[in-house]
Amino acid sequence: MGATHAANLRRHADVTSLVVADADRKRTQEVARRLDVSAAESIDEVFSSGVDAVVIAANTAAHAELIRRAARAGLPTFCEKPIAADLSESIQTVHEVQAEGVTLQIGLMRRFDAGFLAGRDLVRSGRLGRLHTIRSVGADPAPPPATYLSASGGIFWDALIHDFDLLRWITGREVTEVYACGSDAGPQIFAELGELDTAIALLTMDDGMLAATTASRCNGAGYDVRMEVCGDADTIAIGLDPRTPLTSVEPDVTFPSSDPVQGFLERFAPAFEAEIDTFLQVARGDLNNPCDGREAVEALRVAEACWRSQRERRPVRMTEIAGF
Repeated sequence: MGATHAANLRRHADVTSLVVADADRKRTQEVARRLDVSAAESIDEVFSSGVDAVVIAANTAAHAELIRRAARAGLPTFCEKPIAADLSESIQTVHEVQAEGVTLQIGLMRRFDAGFLAGRDLVRSGRLGRLHTIRSVGADPAPPPATYLSASGGIFWDALIHDFDLLRWITGREVTEVYACGSDAGPQIFAELGELDTAIALLTMDDGMLAATTASRCNGAGYDVRMEVCGDADTIAIGLDPRTPLTSVEPDVTFPSSDPVQGFLERFAPAFEAEIDTFLQVARGDLNNPCDGREAVEALRVAEACWRSQRERRPVRMTEIAGF
């Protein structure tokens, strides 16, 4: 992810110099050599190099401290989600950033995807009428490495966090209650790590609309991210195209007609470029922040509620989950 952001920054017309660093120094050198940019030997060297802004794509456990350090240095900061693997630390980190008066944009890149943007515009225009149901799907073609899983925060925080964010962003409504279930019946690594390979969450919004979100780490058909938004006047599908890994068995229907997408970097490549371009404009003061720390924390609160619901096998009201 860090290499992807670095490549997008390197190509951007407004970026005149770029310094990269990684806990793995060999990786730092490889990326710096490939992109023809500067390689820092340490995080200290990054912050002493005179940079104007910071992009963080480190391990989740490192996010909060790097965000706080950038804030103390007065540097506009972009950070991949989540802010931290713990809700209370996420909230505290945002408070500290706000106290420093520094910009923090969180990388919930689906907000910058053309399909989700178009869907939001249609919903906000009123064309769908009263929304009654949303169904969202997120599925990886194969599980990520065990080293990633063990530090990801779990499927609600790592995968479904995008769906939770989009529900609020697209509809303008808030979640009031969740009920979540999960399974570790897939590859043995999930049970060994105490993680889930599949999860489903039913969310009730503050206007009575219902949303069903599903996630799986084991979707052999390909990488699948879709959303159906249903209203009493119209229904739209986001992410449904000839490469969607969904085979129709209806007579005389040929779908999909192209090879499926195999990963998120391919599926959301334009969105990753768009969010970084937006961050640079935000850092210059030319745009308002489209996804600040408070927005990200609201999605994390829903993830926390789902995590609690799945473990306690009961509905969880959002009023039970700490917030600002």
